[in-house]
Amino acid sequence: MIDECLVVEFRVQNDDCPLAEATAAVDVGVDAQPPQRRSDGYDLLQFSAPKNDRLTEVLDTDDRISYLHVSKSDGRHRYRCLSKHPCIVHELIDNGLIVETLRYREGATMIFGAVVGRDVLKGVMEAAGETVGVTLERICPLESEAEEVPSQRWNLTPAQEECLRTALEQGYFEIPRGVSTEAVAAELGVSKSAFLERLRRGERALFQQIFD
Repeated sequence: MIDECLVVEFRVQNDDCPLAEATAAVDVGVDAQPPQRRSDGYDLLQFSAPKNDRLTEVLDTDDRISYLHVSKSDGRHRYRCLSKHPCIVHELIDNGLIVETLRYREGATMIFGAVVGRDVLKGVMEAAGETVGVTLERICPLESEAEEVPSQRWNLTPAQEECLRTALEQGYFEIPRGVSTEAVAAELGVSKSAFLERLRRGERALFQQIFD
């Protein structure tokens, strides 16, 4: 049994994948689950973003995207589609990276995941070195359950975690309040009502788990 697990973050620049290019064209962040590769080499994608009709339009007109489906939930658009473009993350997955989430912003991609053991890390790093535009941004030991991503540990949605984290960083919970509701909503790129709904849902989820 391997005792050591390492949390890693990779940054990908100049990636020509559809989601990276879409965020370069539209000022919006996209949170994605790891792509699921089909036997024909195509990828099944699931991702979400703040409500933005322009993003939907860009994706819908991309010839590499097919069967695009959009649903609305919690103030966000949730997308499912088939991508004909091979995702660069597979090069890292094939060498041992356990991908947890991907985040696309302004044409760049952040890959969050883990590797089990230094030998596996070496293989992932070699694959990253052979892939143009991939750099290691962060690496640290996964010491305990306390090091889990908050959304996983506390059963929050990615949107709720982003909402709570941004509100905290902006000073929303300070006394007196350091920033207005409208300002935090603007930072998140959502409406005031969407921000408040995510905030209350996130707080309710946290309080239920703390006090149960």
